[in-house]
Amino acid sequence: MTSQEPATSKPTRRPYHGSCHCGITKYFAYITLPPPMITAIPPTSTSTTRIRKCNCSTCHKMSFFHVRLLDSPNDFLLLSPLDPVTELKDYTCFDHRIHWYFCPNCAIRCFAFSGESEVVDIEIEGQGKKTVWKPKAEGWVEGGSGYLSINAATLEPNQEGLNLSEWTEKGWIAYLDMRGDEVARLGKPHDGGIY
Repeated sequence: MTSQEPATSKPTRRPYHGSCHCGITKYFAYITLPPPMITAIPPTSTSTTRIRKCNCSTCHKMSFFHVRLLDSPNDFLLLSPLDPVTELKDYTCFDHRIHWYFCPNCAIRCFAFSGESEVVDIEIEGQGKKTVWKPKAEGWVEGGSGYLSINAATLEPNQEGLNLSEWTEKGWIAYLDMRGDEVARLGKPHDGGIY
């Protein structure tokens, strides 16, 4: 199964906060839920919120639960640290393009990133003006020159409209087969993958 009927409630873009276990890494992510389109293979990388589990050795060993945002440069704000390159630990593999940053204290991975970034002052609703690190919009091509994936397990629980169990129950998770050549699908992980 690669797609299903659209979600019954209206997709809403909301700010959610997340962090590592010890709180050194803190972020805001604007996530549109339910996903505007429930499909394992969206027509474009910006047509829907992509909720994914991958069976590649990297994602499997990290238990990384991917959330790919509609507009990463405008939907992801790292509140701390402001320089993940020097203040977080980094792991890269294969072509060494994607940085799997993790906290130097508790080792939790909140996000993976590749591309250009910037530190800016921005007004955050309910928070006032904050200095944040974010993907740089200029030149960003999702999945091309830019890649950002949030680890859903690092989103703080009990936030309005956020229920990770609902994602499985409603079939919103796409399962990717990066070990083989099967087509992405909804409903069931590929060989070597996890629910």
